[in-house]
Amino acid sequence: MTQVNPQAGQVVPSATLTDPNESGPVFQHPQMNKISRGRWFKEVGWRYIVGVLAVVYALIPIVYILSASLNPNGSVSSASILPTAFSPENYIALFTDPTLPFARWFLNTVIVATVVVVVSIFCSAAGAYAFSRFRFRGRRGSLFALLLVQMFPQFLAAAALFTIFTTVGQVAPFIGLDTLAGYIVVLLGGALGQVWLIKGFFDSIPRELDEAAIMDGATHTQVYFRIILPLVTPILAVTGVLSFVSVIGEFILASIFLRDTEVKTLAVGLYGLLDSDRTGNLGVFAAAAVLTAVPVVLLFQYLQRYIVGGITAGSVKG
Repeated sequence: MTQVNPQAGQVVPSATLTDPNESGPVFQHPQMNKISRGRWFKEVGWRYIVGVLAVVYALIPIVYILSASLNPNGSVSSASILPTAFSPENYIALFTDPTLPFARWFLNTVIVATVVVVVSIFCSAAGAYAFSRFRFRGRRGSLFALLLVQMFPQFLAAAALFTIFTTVGQVAPFIGLDTLAGYIVVLLGGALGQVWLIKGFFDSIPRELDEAAIMDGATHTQVYFRIILPLVTPILAVTGVLSFVSVIGEFILASIFLRDTEVKTLAVGLYGLLDSDRTGNLGVFAAAAVLTAVPVVLLFQYLQRYIVGGITAGSVKG
């Protein structure tokens, strides 16, 4: 075949054309794929070293707690990073010691964390949708008020909350002091704490999706639950994990409102266990800490698929 050169205007012979779908050998210079060790370490290698050091640094306290939980002596002096003895005595003591109602504390913590996380995510997501999609008087002031409130930690109001719930408990004892319901109500005072974080995710979703659904006859409720929420699954999963961890580790307010042994959470109960004898209860405390981390790990593993693939899975039409 021949090929026309538009610049020279001449017809010159050309090689036979080949099928573009056929893959032929690709020429590469022998030095193109080679990189010196110094350059590799400067660009990539140092990242591996930093990553390994970070993993080792993070694993040291975990290994120490596991070692202490399996140590039958259960004292600070006998604990080490690498366990020298293995025994399930500390784990058995958590469920057999009548003076240590660990199962009750564990159940109280799960109940409080579940209720607070579910209500907080629902309220924060609804508020974020309203602030992101609607324009109304006082919108900007309300957003700044939420941001201002979040700048002050909740325990600053501990004295005022204690006084309020002492009075409320005289009228309605089921939400007073030493009740899980009262403690849940106190924690739900920060139910709108994730509005700013979720609102930023709502703002990244095109409004054309809402308009198209409304033109098809959908209401705002249907748009919110069937279109928007599936698209914001990743941020809901992240806020859920963060809220769950913060509720499990909350100690200051729990120590004020939950004084009865039967209504204590794990943070308050385990602190009292360790504070009573700092030398002999380390093994039991470490075993309880390991079991406390189990629901957090399980929740993260369950929500990991939503965090990774939620933004694409929500936009697929079923």
